[in-house]
Amino acid sequence: MDQNLKKIIPYIKKYKNNVILNIIYNVFYALFSTLLFVSLIPTLKVLFGLSKKVFTEPNYEGITKIGVYLSDYFNYKVTTLSANNGILYSLYFVVSIVIILAFLKNLFNYLASNQSTILRVNVLTDFRKDLYNKIIHLPISYYSDQRKGDVMTKMLGDVGEVQNSFFQIFELIIREPLSILFALISMMIISMKLTLFVFVFIPITGFLISKVGRNLKGKSTKAQQEQGIFISTLDETLTGLKVVKSYNAENSFIEKFNSSLQRLANLSLSIARKNNLASPFSEFLGIISIGSLLIYGGYLVLHDKSIDGTDFIGYIALAYGILTPAKAISKSTFQVKSGLAAAERVFTLLEQENIVVNKPNAFVKHTFEKGISVKNINFAYQDENVLKNFSFEVEKGKTIALVGQSGSGKSTIANLLTRFYDIQEGSIEVDGVEVRDWDMHALRGLIGLVTQDSILFNESIKNNLLIGKPNATDEEIIEALKIANAYEFVVSLPNGIDTNIGDAGGKLSGGQKQRLSIARAVLKNPPIMILDEATSALDTESEKLVQDALEKMMQNRTSIVIAHRLSTIQKADNIIVMQKGEIVEQGKHTELIAKNGTYARLVALQSLE
Repeated sequence: MDQNLKKIIPYIKKYKNNVILNIIYNVFYALFSTLLFVSLIPTLKVLFGLSKKVFTEPNYEGITKIGVYLSDYFNYKVTTLSANNGILYSLYFVVSIVIILAFLKNLFNYLASNQSTILRVNVLTDFRKDLYNKIIHLPISYYSDQRKGDVMTKMLGDVGEVQNSFFQIFELIIREPLSILFALISMMIISMKLTLFVFVFIPITGFLISKVGRNLKGKSTKAQQEQGIFISTLDETLTGLKVVKSYNAENSFIEKFNSSLQRLANLSLSIARKNNLASPFSEFLGIISIGSLLIYGGYLVLHDKSIDGTDFIGYIALAYGILTPAKAISKSTFQVKSGLAAAERVFTLLEQENIVVNKPNAFVKHTFEKGISVKNINFAYQDENVLKNFSFEVEKGKTIALVGQSGSGKSTIANLLTRFYDIQEGSIEVDGVEVRDWDMHALRGLIGLVTQDSILFNESIKNNLLIGKPNATDEEIIEALKIANAYEFVVSLPNGIDTNIGDAGGKLSGGQKQRLSIARAVLKNPPIMILDEATSALDTESEKLVQDALEKMMQNRTSIVIAHRLSTIQKADNIIVMQKGEIVEQGKHTELIAKNGTYARLVALQSLE
């Protein structure tokens, strides 16, 4: 059994009752499908007056003679009806049997399909729940190496492919094989010679169909990977549409998108050709088998006299009836190969190791009492260290500022303190406990983060703020907006705090978005605040409003301010000047100006801007 198929079984076990019912209903479907074809034989015999006359009810003599018993019993009923009511009543009787069998066949087909649908939908839902749970818990570092579109393809396309493909297996291993088995048993009862002749064609047909499906899994994997690239390109285009247009780069992006789309189309066409070939190819092979059967059967009817004409017609109907499940099996085999490729990609994500996890019995505390201590940190995202032997301390209630050129490692401190990444060397302690020993949710519950990019969601202002405190009242939300200097513009909006702000807050200005981000942090009311370049993207007027909001928010809090604009951190209790991951200076604003070193030079440069 394929490894990916084994991994799906635990998802199916949860719905074992549906599986059992599906199997039971499929068994009855296969049985009544075969009996429907078999019922054609006595119907024809009655119609042409060829029924054997049986005047005494036959005795059942065991399973080995079940065919003779059923035939004699049927003929006995037909003989009795004809004698008592006339030949037309016999015809009514056999046609009624055909109608009842057709009803039962289709009833069990519906019941089996219904159970299969329940199973498919529930397993698909469970798959997507587990995938989303994995996606949201994987560390930030994982997504720095992944295409967003590839992750989305696994969630949307690949899981759907698994659903569509793998659950054909129930038909593949239950319904269709049983339909073939029951048909073959009936065919053996009618004529063993003809059935042995049929057995010659089955392995030949199976071998030829498997040849057509070769390499399908590899092409399906490539197509799914290409779909990830295509979705990523679309996502990047929508996210960066202003940049694309302002640089007149439409044609470049169109070319990139069309190129990916064409590769996907070529792969999809190749896969579709093989999938489309499965059904007609298997049917054509089946017709060849039927044609050969007609020649050999005709010989047995006309020359050998070992089978009569009506039995042979029924036999041909049964043999042709095998073609439908045989086609379904060949088509399912093709689709399962696509499903295997999709399942492999889904489980690659589901089984991705999360390297940033809580330790067993991790430390839990919901108060902050002493301070933060950063000791001798060395950290690299890839090869070269971003932080080198880096240390500082901040007491509760104090504000520390990290300044320096881009790439000096300032934002890395925020990433390590919040455990978006784990420390490689050294330690960060919060209230004397190493952050890797903390329960992540307890640690992050103490921290408010305001970043340079205002990350807002396509929701109302209220729902965006409730992320910080889900049970907050409208009064608390309004108070947070006032502290963040945001209430003035919010109250002027059509629906106030219930106004939808669009995708990524696109209906608002940069300053308005940033003030909402601050309001969200204010509402959370954490004892530790990290401000990562919170004003660097704003115009002067917006910066003053935001800076005022930040100062209100930082009162009585422990704050780590990562700043590019030095005007925002002059009141800090300690300013750490960084260069290439190392501390070159630290002290208060006036002390650093007096030193006339790196900090003074940065202040001088910004005053000229």
